[in-house]
Amino acid sequence: MKIVIIGGVAGGMSAATRLRRLNEQAEIIVLEKGPYVSFANCGLPYYVAGEIENRSDLLVQTPEQLKARFRLDVRPNSEAIKIDTEGKEIMVASESDTYTLAYDKLILSPGAKPFIPPIKGLEMAKNSFTLRNVPDVDEVMTYIESHNPKKAVIIGAGFIGLEMAESLVNRGIHVTIVEKAPHVLPTIDEEMAAFITKELSKNQINVITGTSVIGIENEGRSVIIENGAKIETDFILLSVGVQPESRLAVDSGIQTGLRGGIVVDDNYQTSAKDVYAVGDAILVKQYSTQKDTLISLASPANRQGRQVADILSGLKRKNLGSLGTAIVRVFDQTIASTGLTEQQLKSEEKNYQVVHIQGKNHAGYYPNASMILLKLLFNPISGEIYGAQAVGKEGVDKRIDILATAIKGNLTVEDLPELEFTYAPPFGSAKDPVNMAGYAALNSMEGITESIQWYELQSYLKKGALLLDVRGEKEIATNGYFPNALTIPLDSLRERMHELPQDKEFIVSCQSGLRSYIAERILKQNGFRVKNLDGAFSLYSTVRPEEVK
Repeated sequence: MKIVIIGGVAGGMSAATRLRRLNEQAEIIVLEKGPYVSFANCGLPYYVAGEIENRSDLLVQTPEQLKARFRLDVRPNSEAIKIDTEGKEIMVASESDTYTLAYDKLILSPGAKPFIPPIKGLEMAKNSFTLRNVPDVDEVMTYIESHNPKKAVIIGAGFIGLEMAESLVNRGIHVTIVEKAPHVLPTIDEEMAAFITKELSKNQINVITGTSVIGIENEGRSVIIENGAKIETDFILLSVGVQPESRLAVDSGIQTGLRGGIVVDDNYQTSAKDVYAVGDAILVKQYSTQKDTLISLASPANRQGRQVADILSGLKRKNLGSLGTAIVRVFDQTIASTGLTEQQLKSEEKNYQVVHIQGKNHAGYYPNASMILLKLLFNPISGEIYGAQAVGKEGVDKRIDILATAIKGNLTVEDLPELEFTYAPPFGSAKDPVNMAGYAALNSMEGITESIQWYELQSYLKKGALLLDVRGEKEIATNGYFPNALTIPLDSLRERMHELPQDKEFIVSCQSGLRSYIAERILKQNGFRVKNLDGAFSLYSTVRPEEVK
């Protein structure tokens, strides 16, 4: 059997090496239009930063290594320019000639390409770059080392944009980020992303959101945003997302769908017989909704490559979709997510509930404990876990990985308190934040607590509800306060509740939400109408700093 794979890196090379392990006699040819067939594209920003010192560390495997170990015929600088799906032939353009290549089975793994927005004057800029592969990073490094830029503009505040912002700051370059969405990290919910905005500002990065770059002048030395303001710069990075590299599939009559993604079935087969596709270019099913989506991440691509190799080798595998679990570090903060966001749940019109939990990455009494804010989204009737997000200095990856596993394992919020984790003071807490999120979700489902979200507070106050802050005076003076809030420290609440009018509804808050929950329980059992401000003052003051003092 002759198997041709178009595209290497994660999906293509995973397919090729797995195929060889299962099929020693198969002829396996890998076509890669670029010079590098196996490289760590997720490591590119860290090479710019200097954290990865050697460029060679980015090159995972060479064609010579792949031939020696796996007997693969790897052909770099060889671009497939046409596929005859009826005749089962590919036209290939190499550095030396153009030739026709026959196949029995074909795997497409073309990946994704940077989306280039239609910005006036961009084509004249001599200092604009994208970052997707090794040649891209070579161009970036050559420019930085030869021109020594002092100011940079990054267009787009997604994962790569933020990683590059940190990398450039670490090189002594002042960075401005321009993001069209209302907040950085548009794939994360607003209140969680606010902690990253705070971290960017702490590191002197100028963040401009809710606007677009509409023009570039002076060969890239001036960037113009929608309000007409000009930002002077020495370096421009375009990081506004990616789109499937599906042109070859379209030209070959292979069916595509949402935003040009290649349509595949449960076995990764395209609309053409004996043609399969994996990686960033394909449409996958979002795990919870089973709707088509595009997920450009290394882990799903690697899994898909292995699975399609198994399928071609006669093993039963099924494309179950993806959660889109992802993580990014921004200076001293890390933010991660899995599953559906609150934005997506609203657009899907799903019945959902949210809890925010604050906990430590390890035992609070052990040195250097740091805070984690964990957001859990779930069905308030069935307890199905829809998604989760977390932000903090350390331990974020562990909690999101656990919750991603819980979703794939069809666990509910009722199962979360039952999960048993390794515990010793340097590693965790006896009551892990994931356990606590489960407890909080159960309290909500069972009516023991009623909460409102940060974006609902002002509407409740306008309707006549009173805000009660149960923190102490020194804490309020140190951390800030809500204007016009009533203040009674929690430990004095039972003795002073006579000061509160029984005919009013109360929204209770503290610093993190734990004490306000206790206050809610006290007041409710004494006849008051009470709701708890989920996430409390620390969350609200981060996402709406202009509304607190």
